[in-house]
Amino acid sequence: HKKNGVIIMVSRRKNKQKSKRLGNQVFGKGDRKNCRGNGNKGGIGNAGMCKHKGTWAAVYAPDYFGKHGFVNPNGRSMKSYPLFEIDRSAQLGKIEKKDDSFHFEFKGKILANGCVTQKLAIKAYKWSKRVEEKLKAAGGSITQLSAKV
Repeated sequence: HKKNGVIIMVSRRKNKQKSKRLGNQVFGKGDRKNCRGNGNKGGIGNAGMCKHKGTWAAVYAPDYFGKHGFVNPNGRSMKSYPLFEIDRSAQLGKIEKKDDSFHFEFKGKILANGCVTQKLAIKAYKWSKRVEEKLKAAGGSITQLSAKV
């Protein structure tokens, strides 16, 4: 803008209502008593989720209500390893070779996925029945590790 030949920088209009009420004791809070004390914040943390904060929970925390999943307190999980991974590792030379067979030790269960092309000597806690058959056909063996600690 030009005023009397001088260029004046444009400034945005400020909200007059806001600037008038900023010093006011209750600006935007209604009555005086509504902005005093902790009784007006609706509780601490998740208080009121089932009551006055229910709509907030529905939008921003949809999994807050209800049970989700089950964990068996007595359940035991054992790691498993497929036979073809052991065979592949032997082919790539990642497993050490003693005498004429590759030795592999695993603290878990060996599964009979895939085929065996190498002579493997495996030690594990458990294995499936077909693992023994596949290893014997390839000239390998499987033995049980000592009890778990």
